[in-house]
Amino acid sequence: MQITVTIPDEFAAQVQARGITPENYVQRLIADQASKLQTSGASQELTSEEFNAALDALTRYSDKIPSHPIQSFARESFYEDRD
Repeated sequence: MQITVTIPDEFAAQVQARGITPENYVQRLIADQASKLQTSGASQELTSEEFNAALDALTRYSDKIPSHPIQSFARESFYEDRD
């Protein structure tokens, strides 16, 4: 795959001052990120147990959230102090 990138002159000058071409620098960044994605298991799917545990963690304190009437979430209620 070939990607064309416009690199600002200031950035290119900073990279070249380190003795690296901007193209090589960007290639290294992409390669580093690709290897991190592969080793982190970012493409790994959750099991149903892991998914349910994540949902349980999200709702852990939901019983402590006060109940409000549906009208309190109407657009008008957010802007009632404005003209």
